[in-house]
Amino acid sequence: MSELVFFSGTMDCGKSTVALQTDHNHRIRGRKGLLFSRFDRSGEAVISSRIGLSRTANEVHDDTDLHALVTERIAAGHPVDYLVCDEVHFYTPEHVEQLALLVDDHGVDVFAFGLLSDFRTKLFPASARFIELADRIVGSQAEALCWCGARATHNARTVDGVMVVAGQQVVVGDVAGGAVAAVAYEVLCRRHHMRRQTAKTALDLRGAQQPV
Repeated sequence: MSELVFFSGTMDCGKSTVALQTDHNHRIRGRKGLLFSRFDRSGEAVISSRIGLSRTANEVHDDTDLHALVTERIAAGHPVDYLVCDEVHFYTPEHVEQLALLVDDHGVDVFAFGLLSDFRTKLFPASARFIELADRIVGSQAEALCWCGARATHNARTVDGVMVVAGQQVVVGDVAGGAVAAVAYEVLCRRHHMRRQTAKTALDLRGAQQPV
C-alpha cells in the first residue's frame, strides 16, 4: 500500500541526507520518482545536504499544484512511483493535501522531510497538516546535539549569536556557520532554548565568571 510518510526532526539532524538516500534506494530498484524542494539553503531547484550530497529537484511555489503536475505526467505515459519532498515545512497546507490525494488517487508513495516547529517553537502550518494527514510520522534517525551535549529538540534563530524569538516565520538560513553570523540558526535542547542560552552566550557567561 502506498503511504504518505512525514520524516521530522530539528535542523542538522540529517533529513536531507535521508531524503537523498531514500531516492537512491528506490531509484536503483527501478522505481520512477520525482524530487521536490522549497527554499533549500543552496538555492532553487535542489535538495542539498550538509555532508555535501545534492540532486536537482523541482522547486515548489505557492501556486504549484502538486496533484495536477503529477497527474498530468502520469496521463502522458510517464509513471511516477514515488515522490521525495524536502523542506516541506515551507510548503503550504494545500500542498500537503495535494500530496495526500496523490497517495490515494494514484498509489504514489510520498516521502516528506521537514521541521516540525519554527524558532518560536510554533508548528509550521504545513507540518501541522502533515501530522493530521500522514500515514506515518518518523522521527530523525541521526540526533542533532545542543552545545551542552544533550539531544537537540528545538531550532533557535540567532542574531550575532544572541537568540531571538520574534520575526518572520520564514527566513532561510543555516547552522553551518554556527551562531556567530549576523542571522543564523542553532539547535538547542529544551532547557537552553527556554533559557535563550546559545553556545555564544554560554561562552560569554563563562568568560564573565572567570576570576580576573
